[in-house]
Amino acid sequence: MPDSADARRRWFGLFFLVVAGGMLIWGETVLKPSLSGLAFLLYWFVCFLLTSLAIVIAILDMRATRRRAREEQRRLLERTWNGLDHRPDDWDQTR
Repeated sequence: MPDSADARRRWFGLFFLVVAGGMLIWGETVLKPSLSGLAFLLYWFVCFLLTSLAIVIAILDMRATRRRAREEQRRLLERTWNGLDHRPDDWDQTR
């Protein structure tokens, strides 16, 4: 079950992705005539940085989800194994 850390991580990822997408749209439409030289480089570097942060957060979220799934599977197997009745006498009587 996702917890508050998962929700926070996903909101940050969404935030960085939306801001980077907004910068992409603004940079290609409204700001294109005014971006030149160092301002051009800084603007697109910030956009690249925000996109990279969104990717890193997505990878971290994927790792956390996989880890949680492995733990749940291990717990399920342990509960199943511990719930089995290991008496061979009962097995012989059912045949």
